[in-house]
Amino acid sequence: MEKFSLTDIKKMNYSDVYHFIYANDKCSKQSIANALQMSLPTVTQHLNMLLEEGFIETCGQLQSQIGRKAVAYTITPAARVSIGVEILKNKLTIAILDLYGHIRFQKVCRIPFQDSADYFKEVSTEIRQFILEHEIEGKNVLGIAFALQGLVSQDSRNIIYGKILDCTGLSIASFEKYLDYPCRFVHDAECAAMTELWDHPELSHAVYFSLGYHLGGAIIINGEIQSGRTGRSGTIEHMTLVPGGLPCYCGQMGCMECYCSANALLAGTGDSGNEDLDAFFEAKNAGSREQEDRWVRYLNYLAMAINNLHMVIDSEVILGGHLAPYMNEQDLAYLHARMQKITAFPETETFLSLGKRKSSTVATGAALYYIKDFLQNLSEGHDW
Repeated sequence: MEKFSLTDIKKMNYSDVYHFIYANDKCSKQSIANALQMSLPTVTQHLNMLLEEGFIETCGQLQSQIGRKAVAYTITPAARVSIGVEILKNKLTIAILDLYGHIRFQKVCRIPFQDSADYFKEVSTEIRQFILEHEIEGKNVLGIAFALQGLVSQDSRNIIYGKILDCTGLSIASFEKYLDYPCRFVHDAECAAMTELWDHPELSHAVYFSLGYHLGGAIIINGEIQSGRTGRSGTIEHMTLVPGGLPCYCGQMGCMECYCSANALLAGTGDSGNEDLDAFFEAKNAGSREQEDRWVRYLNYLAMAINNLHMVIDSEVILGGHLAPYMNEQDLAYLHARMQKITAFPETETFLSLGKRKSSTVATGAALYYIKDFLQNLSEGHDW
C-alpha cells in the first residue's frame, strides 16, 4: 500500500482545490469541501494560499434560499501566461495564452527565417516588446515554445532534422540568450495535435493529419501524443504514396508531402509563391474549372493516404492545419466515398472529422505545453 507523507497530502489537497475551481467556475467553499471530501478548515487554508498567490479570486456571492450567501471563487486566467511562436519560412505568429488556453493577444510578423544571430535577436525583440506592450509581468510568463517544421530532440532543445528551413542542428540557446524565460522547441505537427487534444479532451485514439503548407502528422494513443523511440512517430509526410513519383525535399521520391500538403495543392507555390489558400478557394468557389480539378485530384491523393494509415491504425482521423478551415462536410463525404472504393474494408460510418480550432493551431499548441506543465506541477516550488 502506497504511503503518503503529510507534505504529499498538503500538495495533493492544494492541487485538488485549484483543479476543482478550474473545472467548476464560481463555486463555493462548501461545494469544494463536499466534492473533495475535505474539511472546511483545510479548504479554507488552501483557498487563502491560492488567493494570496493570485491564482484565484472571489467573484461575488452565490444565490441561497437560506442563511448567508456563499462567496464564489473562480480562476484568475491571466495569473500565468504562456507564449507560442510558430516559425514559417516568410513569417512568424506569436500567441499569448492564458491558463484556460485562450488566446489573449496575437500578432503576425513578416520576418523571413534565417539561421543567423540577427534573426534570433530580431524575433526575440519582437516577443519582448509584445510582452511589454500588453503589460505582462515577467514573473507571470511560464515560458516560450517555438514551433518549427522539423523534428525536435527528446529534451526539446535542438532541431535534429530541419530540411524545410535548413536549420538542422539549431539550438534553443540561440533564442535563450536574448530571452529571460524558459524556452523550448516543439514539432509544428505535434503542436497542432496538442491543440486538438486540448479542445477535445475526451479524445483517446486518433491519427492527426496536419494539412499545412507542408504536411505533418501525429499519433494519439490513450490521449497522449506518441513521439516514438527517436521522435519520428507521426512523420506521415515521408511515407511513399507514389513510387518513383515527385521529388520530395527529404531526397526521396513520391512522398505524401508531394501530394497531400497545401503546397502540393497550390502547384508548388504555397508559403513561398504567389498563390495562397485564400486565392485558390476564392477561384474554386467562383467556379474555376482549373481549381476544381486540382481540388478533386488533391482529395483523391489525400483519400489514398488516409486509407493507408487507417489500415495500420484503425482509429478516428482528424484533419487540421492551415488547409482544414477551407474544408467542409461535403469534402469529408467525398473523402469517405473515395476511400470506400479503394479500401479492402469498407465502412458505412465515417471516421473522419475536422479539427475544432480553425486558426493559429500551431502557435496555440506550442504555448499549451507550458500550460499543461504548470497545471500538472502546480504544487511544486512551494515551501511546504
